[in-house]
Amino acid sequence: MLEGMYRERAVPGTGVVVWTRTVPAGQTVGRILPDGCMDIVWADGVLLVAGPDTVAQLDTTHPGARYAGVRFAPGLAPTMLGVPAAELRDQRVPLSALWPDGRVRAVGERVGDAGDPAEALASVALGLLRRSNAPDPVVTAIASLSRSGAPVAAIADRVGLSERQLHRRSLTAFGYGPKTLTRILRMTRAVDLARTGTPFATVAAATGYADQAHLARDVRSLTGEALRRLVGRGG
Repeated sequence: MLEGMYRERAVPGTGVVVWTRTVPAGQTVGRILPDGCMDIVWADGVLLVAGPDTVAQLDTTHPGARYAGVRFAPGLAPTMLGVPAAELRDQRVPLSALWPDGRVRAVGERVGDAGDPAEALASVALGLLRRSNAPDPVVTAIASLSRSGAPVAAIADRVGLSERQLHRRSLTAFGYGPKTLTRILRMTRAVDLARTGTPFATVAAATGYADQAHLARDVRSLTGEALRRLVGRGG
């Protein structure tokens, strides 16, 4: 999730979200919230991969900077990028560090020559999806169960893995273990719900927190900001 002048659209049935962001005048630092996802980003002509974050990342830039990107649902990107998610955790790396130079150059020219870089990136992402293997049903199930707030033991039981196997599988697919994934996805749901104007106590109850204080502590721990500041209102 990103602050600033941000727009996104989901590509139905793919697990891909296309987004654009423009840095407003007077703003030089953007706060990128953890969401369990990975992105390919076009930033000032450079293609980057944003790995899965464990805490909010501060993006220092200049007013008027423009970004375009595609965000992959949790667990979807590693197969297409050819690297375990854990190797990219909390990192921003050039796509050229993962793919051959010629391949990156071809993608960069395609995006750079397009009138709409975000849509060009979406086309690249959909091509990757078509050429990759079908989503791993175990990874898909882990993400779904984590999103629902299921305990680690219950997730392991449902997908037929030991807890140790589940942890290893999660590191490869998501960049961190199922407990961290569940915590991040719960925080994401809570912030999204709070942004609709729902009272914070109701948000806490609806998303599985013990109480509003627990919600407030977890949001601040993961994002570095109070919930009321993230959503632009009081509690």
